[in-house]
Amino acid sequence: MQNKKYYIEKGTKKFIAVTISLFLAGFATFSILYCVQPILFVLSQNFSLSPAQSSLSLSSSTAMMAIGMLFTGPLSDKIGRKKVMSSSLFLAAFFTFCCSKMNSWEHIIFMRALTGLALSGVAAVAMTYLSEEIHPNTLSFSMGLYISGNTIGGFSGRILSSILAEKFSWKISLEWISILAFVFAILFLYLLPSSKNFHSIALHPKKIFTYFIAQWKHPIVSKLFLMGFFLMGSFITVFNYVGYRLLLEPFFVSQETIGILSIVYLIGVYSSPKAGILIEKYGEGRMLIISLVIMIVGLIISQWNRIIIIFLGLFLFSAGFFAAHSVTSTCIGQQARNNRGYTSSIYLFSYYLGSSILGTISGIFWTIGKWTGISTMVIIFLYIGIVLAIKLNYIIDNANELK
Repeated sequence: MQNKKYYIEKGTKKFIAVTISLFLAGFATFSILYCVQPILFVLSQNFSLSPAQSSLSLSSSTAMMAIGMLFTGPLSDKIGRKKVMSSSLFLAAFFTFCCSKMNSWEHIIFMRALTGLALSGVAAVAMTYLSEEIHPNTLSFSMGLYISGNTIGGFSGRILSSILAEKFSWKISLEWISILAFVFAILFLYLLPSSKNFHSIALHPKKIFTYFIAQWKHPIVSKLFLMGFFLMGSFITVFNYVGYRLLLEPFFVSQETIGILSIVYLIGVYSSPKAGILIEKYGEGRMLIISLVIMIVGLIISQWNRIIIIFLGLFLFSAGFFAAHSVTSTCIGQQARNNRGYTSSIYLFSYYLGSSILGTISGIFWTIGKWTGISTMVIIFLYIGIVLAIKLNYIIDNANELK
């Protein structure tokens, strides 16, 4: 006999509490993770670094986050979702505060790596918590709201660090962001309802490894893992180097303007939940194809050397990205029948590994061809994504016909 599920329904007090608390968790997580992205140029100047070297301040975090997810997901299957997420938030805030006190580049990278490792506990577990606790009829919408919180957090961290770095210093910017994250961690711990549908699973390393291999052989899930890799790698690459483009000739914009440019991320507040709703009408595969095409169109538009046109291109690119991420996140939640925590972890492992690897390698393309080189690289990745989406659409359609 299966255990009875006690799902949280849309419109209830618990639903509101979950929405607010996971919004705060997403805000804290992604403001900490991405606060260094708009100040890569500042770090390059302060420590005499190349663009690729400076990008390690972000790539080290995303790489360790990716690796950490392979462990924090299974850990949450054992000890519970809320414990892992709340501990992770407090640790990440602490490491970010420590990072603001570092004076050597090596120590900064070390602290950023520890920060990414800590943040893996939130990023790996939040989607699993939603998949378990929110009613299936509302899951797509709820997942979209969570990603919206991530979007606003990423935007806020970027713009806050840009403004504080220009007015004061990069150290002050990290210090204030860490304090804000600590406050949000306290609120998260207080507000998030305890899990009702969680059932502890014993940790068996051999079984975990076997499950990892099995998921990469799954015809649908494995393609979603690859989709996450190319999606996030493309997104991070574009926003790692657009700052370099605009701070140099012929634009020479201010550091503060680079932060304000991050406002384009806010389109994700609309496109993420909207994509979740449109899945019901068009299906996962078709929504992914549409989203990826929008990303390519936005990137092509950004080739014009006018700031307003570049802004429009980045706006479209971001809208497509957040829609695609919402679709893949929802698909992972639906496809994972057992060990949902670990399946989500593997997806996010691929997602942030793409950010780390492609975000750093792209420095070579910047050196070779500047913005054209970066754009060419990203369009190739998105084309691979479209091929994967077409295959996904075919498999899902056939599976639905057999039901």
